[in-house]
Amino acid sequence: MDITRRRLLTALAATGLLSVVPAGPVGAARAAGGLARLRANTVAVFAGTPESNARPETAERIAAVERLARTHLAAMDAAGDGELFAGLPLGSDDANLNTAYRRLYEIALATRTPGGGLHGDTVTARRVLDGLVLLHQRYYGDQSKGYYGNWFHWEIGISQHVSKTLVLLYDEVRAHRPGLVGTYVTSMDAYLRNGTDGDVDLDSRFHTGANLADITTNRVLQGALLGDEARVRKALTDQLTVFVTIDPYRLVHGVTDGHYADGSFIQHASVAYTGSYGKGLLTRVVQTLKILEGTGFAHGEKLVPVVHGWVRDGFAPVIFEGWMMEIVKGRAVSRTDSGYADTAVVAEAVVDLSSLADGPAATALKGYVKHLRDTSRTPLDPARFVSPVSAVRYADILADASVPAADLNPAARSVAFNAMERTVHRRPGHAFALARNSVRISKYEYMNGENLMPWFQGEGAHYLYLAGQDQTGAHGVDYFTAVSPYALAGVTAPVERRRTVPELYGKPYYGNPGHPLRFTSSSESQNRYVYFPRGTHAHSGGVVLGAYGTAAMVQSDDAAYADRELLPDDFVVHRGASATKSWFLFDDEVVVLAAGVGDRAGRAVTTAVDTRIAAPDDEILLTGVRRDGGAWSGTGSAELRWLRYANRTRGDSVGYLFLDTPPVRVALDRVTRSRRVVRTANPDTAVTRQVLGVGVDRAAGAGFGRLAYALVPHATAARLRGYASGPLRVLANSPRAQAVAHGGLGLTGVNTFTEGPHDVGVLRVTGAACVLVHEARRAGTLRVAVSDPTMGRDRVGVLVRGRRLRVVDADPGVRVRAVGGGTWIDVDTHHAYGRSFAVTLRGRR
Repeated sequence: MDITRRRLLTALAATGLLSVVPAGPVGAARAAGGLARLRANTVAVFAGTPESNARPETAERIAAVERLARTHLAAMDAAGDGELFAGLPLGSDDANLNTAYRRLYEIALATRTPGGGLHGDTVTARRVLDGLVLLHQRYYGDQSKGYYGNWFHWEIGISQHVSKTLVLLYDEVRAHRPGLVGTYVTSMDAYLRNGTDGDVDLDSRFHTGANLADITTNRVLQGALLGDEARVRKALTDQLTVFVTIDPYRLVHGVTDGHYADGSFIQHASVAYTGSYGKGLLTRVVQTLKILEGTGFAHGEKLVPVVHGWVRDGFAPVIFEGWMMEIVKGRAVSRTDSGYADTAVVAEAVVDLSSLADGPAATALKGYVKHLRDTSRTPLDPARFVSPVSAVRYADILADASVPAADLNPAARSVAFNAMERTVHRRPGHAFALARNSVRISKYEYMNGENLMPWFQGEGAHYLYLAGQDQTGAHGVDYFTAVSPYALAGVTAPVERRRTVPELYGKPYYGNPGHPLRFTSSSESQNRYVYFPRGTHAHSGGVVLGAYGTAAMVQSDDAAYADRELLPDDFVVHRGASATKSWFLFDDEVVVLAAGVGDRAGRAVTTAVDTRIAAPDDEILLTGVRRDGGAWSGTGSAELRWLRYANRTRGDSVGYLFLDTPPVRVALDRVTRSRRVVRTANPDTAVTRQVLGVGVDRAAGAGFGRLAYALVPHATAARLRGYASGPLRVLANSPRAQAVAHGGLGLTGVNTFTEGPHDVGVLRVTGAACVLVHEARRAGTLRVAVSDPTMGRDRVGVLVRGRRLRVVDADPGVRVRAVGGGTWIDVDTHHAYGRSFAVTLRGRR
């Protein structure tokens, strides 16, 4: 047994997952029956069954499958030289080849979809098979000519389309082209070039997370086609690794891609990706569980609780009223699909997962499906579900009066996804989402001409979602199209103009294969310096105490600027601005502190307090009060005490409290841009939006300054006036420590950034830490939560000054003792990866 295989089996055994795939051989008849069931399940998943397709809920889906197939058949009829489909030239464009295979699959699907007009059409099915033969002979089978362009098409995309097509047409293949399966599987194995000997390589950075789930599912189907039980079992065992919770201190095969204990999901080693690759992984594993049902190849029921945990802890927090948050979408933020469409994919997976679950778990999942339907501003459309069977299940869930609609998360919750440097703070009326970065997590993701201007998306960019609104009017692709990339909400950026990768290098990547760093389209150097560069500072984290939280980050240059002496002379690097930032997350306010704001190179710097978009005809009202008490309205610059933005057309509003800021710039501009400015493949559609910009500018050479302000969702003018007498107090705001007290809630948040003791109010905090304290005076309790935002400290100490306090309860790893002058809290943060530790104390200070 090779070392890689041994490590895999050891890891699965340690997590209890090894028993999911039964060990030992089975009889030939039983194996054959299992493979036949696997093929039949696959057809049912994608084409439906006579029973499901007789239901009225599937009629639109069935009609759409047939329409699409007939459109493709007409394109085949009109194809010219070098084409299988008219307008899709082949031979040099891998995306076109992948599309050709996808279209063949879509035609094959129509021939196996009960109730459709092409169901059982042998002539059409054989035409698909002939198309497969032609593509293999001319464009795919020659290994010396293939594998150009995007590796994904050759190792995953094409194999996925071909494998499903051959399963759908299994009987016709055996009758009409009996050698076609073997021919294609041999070629698909050969194109798995990032694998080993035509199989998965779990040590490859290409065979992780969602990509691994895709590859292994393809190989399961190929095993079913070949009658190869061993191939199926090997693929399933490999796929089990995606179910293992990532332990960053004990990586298996060096893989950081996957789900973490705090609900984070990472793909591409360092990209926060729940809303794109994460939903792809969710879809694939749930489909695989359905495909395996009753086959005897896996005890899939053992995996259902794991996937349920993904949905509850990873997906539900980042979906607000049916909208997938931008902070977890990577380069997909530049696509025209909305956050509602993202969530529809998740909803279908949850529908199917609920059918595999039992008891309270099944009820909770079904209730969440109803919750998504009830809260989304764009109704879920089961006609867009991949499976007709899922559409029927969805209809049955909605009709089940015994299942109440319910979110999987409480309405008020603060979540620190520290493993992927993301923060989500939810209240019934709004949600606040924050994107951070560090030496661990990328500043942004750009790739393949997608997300062309991403530079500051992880630099403290925030998104404030207001309840009851259609989020397409305030977020999504049009936000990134209309808003300057240097003025994303929450960002501190240098005043400069950067060029996109295609503008810099004339193609979607930097090419220099002769350099020692070997810059090719999919090299590790391309990833590190172009596609998803990380920051260069370790400090980025947050703490949670009940439904409240803090977050903290030190802005830094990216990896390319830090390594500029190692890079080619024509490689363009960018220096970042400087700032130390904290966010304090309360019920009605998000307080933001920034210190050391400026630029080490002396450039001008701008900080976007907030940026919002509105339709061109929306009625926008801007009102406020100057620091001298005078009234303010409209745009311009002034020393403001507060400002209120109201979109009277949409009925939403946001208030801005300026606790300690220099003059504030308020702008409301009308911007028209093409969606193509953010993604080369987007349609050249002009978008016009009103863009609110609330910012603070720092002139070139002005040195370093500080800011303190608060965002107040749904604020009225009366509420904003009421803050003149509290309850917010800034206790500290420097590059060493930042702290805020909320008198009304009895909360004090402290973020520290440097070594040594930090004295803030009654607290002394040692070294870099995030601390949140809640004092309940009536109950006589003090709750303290602590985390390590650097991920590297073994211990964090906090002194609470005053009388000795006794412990009511404490998390493991927290020790408390009396010391001169107060109570000492010692927290063991060794290998905690940013986790929050809490202790409740009693006694009057």
